[in-house]
Amino acid sequence: MSDDVKTFLDRLAERNAGRGPEPTWIAARRQAGAARFEAMGFPHRRIEEWKYTDVRAIARGDFALADDAEFSPASAAALTLPIEAHRLTFVDGVFAPALSQLDDLPDGAQLVPLSSALEENHEAVGGPLGRLTGVEFSAFAALNTAFMEEGAVLRLAPGTRVEKPIILQFLSREGEQAVMSHPRILIQMAGRSEATVIEHHVGQDAAANFTNLVEEIILERGAILTHYKLQEAPLKDLHVASIHVEQARDSRYTSFNLNLGGGLVRNDLVAELNGQGAEAQFNGLFYGQGRQHVDNHTLVNHNAPHTFSRENYKGILDDRAHGVFNGKVIVKRDSQKIEAEQSNANLLLSDRAEIDTKPELEIYADDVKCAHGATTGQLDEEAVFALRTRGIDLQTARGLLTLAFAGEVMDEVDLDVVAERVELAVAGKLPERFNLAGLVEASAALNEE
Repeated sequence: MSDDVKTFLDRLAERNAGRGPEPTWIAARRQAGAARFEAMGFPHRRIEEWKYTDVRAIARGDFALADDAEFSPASAAALTLPIEAHRLTFVDGVFAPALSQLDDLPDGAQLVPLSSALEENHEAVGGPLGRLTGVEFSAFAALNTAFMEEGAVLRLAPGTRVEKPIILQFLSREGEQAVMSHPRILIQMAGRSEATVIEHHVGQDAAANFTNLVEEIILERGAILTHYKLQEAPLKDLHVASIHVEQARDSRYTSFNLNLGGGLVRNDLVAELNGQGAEAQFNGLFYGQGRQHVDNHTLVNHNAPHTFSRENYKGILDDRAHGVFNGKVIVKRDSQKIEAEQSNANLLLSDRAEIDTKPELEIYADDVKCAHGATTGQLDEEAVFALRTRGIDLQTARGLLTLAFAGEVMDEVDLDVVAERVELAVAGKLPERFNLAGLVEASAALNEE
């Protein structure tokens, strides 16, 4: 056993020693996760799926586990999205009831922390938990299972519609000791139910913690989920997420994977289209500066005929940031009449920025419509010049074009509070600090000509 694996398993042993009695099946799953993690070890760059991502910053870290959720209400308010919503808040992975809002949930909707769900009705939760993302998925999924104790459970009864967004907020604290958290999210939506979930990762500027998230989403016939993952963690945070979606007939899943923060970020997003009429739409935007590293891996399995997927990821990289996009679509045998589109476009704002992109298609059926492509470039100097001839200064011109590049993804965002957060973050993180209101006015004037 390597020293880095032993360090994490020692932390697990310490945690287990302090636990009270728990159901046998939970202990068995922890043990299975620990055993699989010990066997696999942390991934390295000789593994194809991790070829461009070095996780030694995680493997060599000395992370404690948080025992409390203390967080200044004023500090939390400054980080919280200003929108009326149902809200579950976690501080370094620990549920914070004082920062949560669970009033007025409609009949047929259940939103609770995972710890409560396991205590109250562990059989109903235990069945689907781990079915989509088991310990074999990755070393990080196995590690999450070993440490699994907190997270969120959302369950909707047939026909239930939740009007207000549901926010799952994860706050990262600064402190003398870096901490790790392994949140588990389970979303089960019965037939014809509908909801919008905003998963928000944010924290104090000096935080340097490790989040290892596993999320399983089960959409039954006709269920509709719009899922925003807004990741603006502190720049020293380490963030790994595995999201797995299972879709039945006529269900619709729309993902907005918006990555602005984190020093080392890895997202795995998998959709299983198992019933005719199932539709998945992946929208992604990642911005990197300094030495940030953002790795997005996506997979869509067309397991049934007459299924549809559309994917559009945009990357903006500055300074010495490194981005990775690996998108794969697999059309299974006999999955006829499917449609799949995939696109990845990247904008490099610095000669030292780097992107590795790999769109993939595997097709085992003959009556399909599939397309994929990737582009990488810099700002169009002719477009910059054209704007400058209209009296727009160089900084504003570059800002307009950068925001326009991101606009194709952001135009799909229906929540203004999310769109504004992303636009302000991108505009503020460019080499020169731009005034977004001024950009909008300049853009409007240009469009009127």
